[in-house]
Amino acid sequence: MNNFRFCSPTEFVFGRNTVKNTAQLIKKYGGTKVLILYGGRSAVKSGLLAEVEGNLQNEFIEYVKLGGVQPNPVDTLVYEGIELCRKEQVNFILAIGGGSVIDTAKAIAAGTPYAGDFWNFFERTVAINRALPVATILTIPAAGSEGSENTVITKTKGGLKRGTGSPALRPVFSIMDPVLTFTLPANQTAYGITDMMAHVMERYFTQTKEVEVTDRLCEAILLAVIQEAPRVLQEPDNYEARANIMWASTMAHNGICGVGREEDWATHGLEHELSALYGIAHGAGLAVMFPAWMQYVYTSGIDRFVQFAVRVWGIENVGDKKEIAGKGIQALKNFFISMGLPVDFAALGAKAADIDRLIETLKINSGGSLGNFCKLDMNDARAIYEIAAGLRGCN
Repeated sequence: MNNFRFCSPTEFVFGRNTVKNTAQLIKKYGGTKVLILYGGRSAVKSGLLAEVEGNLQNEFIEYVKLGGVQPNPVDTLVYEGIELCRKEQVNFILAIGGGSVIDTAKAIAAGTPYAGDFWNFFERTVAINRALPVATILTIPAAGSEGSENTVITKTKGGLKRGTGSPALRPVFSIMDPVLTFTLPANQTAYGITDMMAHVMERYFTQTKEVEVTDRLCEAILLAVIQEAPRVLQEPDNYEARANIMWASTMAHNGICGVGREEDWATHGLEHELSALYGIAHGAGLAVMFPAWMQYVYTSGIDRFVQFAVRVWGIENVGDKKEIAGKGIQALKNFFISMGLPVDFAALGAKAADIDRLIETLKINSGGSLGNFCKLDMNDARAIYEIAAGLRGCN
């Protein structure tokens, strides 16, 4: 196990009717003028936005609103939000929504007190040392941004999708009421489940030895998600199943699953190019790219893949290691298929003819290499895309 530091200071307020605590929590963390950031019509149609506004009005907290955050959030709304925060002298940001809204809020929070272009943070030329406090009311369990220090934004010019992070961006509080997720469409629920599983697997697949505690944490979260996924898809208003899925999304990405180990993140890099190019759901792209990545790299750490197959999918640990590992990868693919997700380029709507374009932007964003479980260059990345496109076989 490697040396590590772990700090997760977000206050999680979990359960039914917890939205009523919004104004009190904002006051607790020093907010006096709030930007309420949200996505599209769902926050308005559901009455959630009106409830939050009433809560703030009752406590005499001033606020301004900004809507229109889209999936795979872009820089243009970040610039708009920064301008609004400066003009209105906002000192607190409340994000109502899922990962796209929260990520946008974090980028605005970092950019508002910064004299330069906020994109410098995503170019990694400037570190984020200061930001407005951010809080969240989570409506889509998936990205884990409600408990993480990370944000991902796409630059419209050039279609560059990049992430950055800082402890300054970790939300001060996150309100999590599973009831708010009851009306999520089945496909959006499935995308979220894939995203949280991917966050665990990016940490689980490591070459770091003797990390049994975090291994078991990762496996427990994966097993819980695998158990609860059919329930939330078949019974969308099952509170207990929704609650378990919602908490899993946070645990998957607040850092606890990565302590003491080197993490990978190659698959996220590969997928970001797909969602940047095609505008697809991040979870859908991950369902395609994770099995493809696994099929390409598993022989570089066969014992880790055997462990995944045996402990997570219940594959019998008897016989050839490659065969056992392969059964584990197939079990993951079958699980994605059972949720109605794509597992190849054709089902995703991606084109093999675009692989050159994907590699071009991936090289810019990654600097030409990615991953730690197995160090990958652009030739490796091309091979993984080709597996996903059905142009080549597996190892």
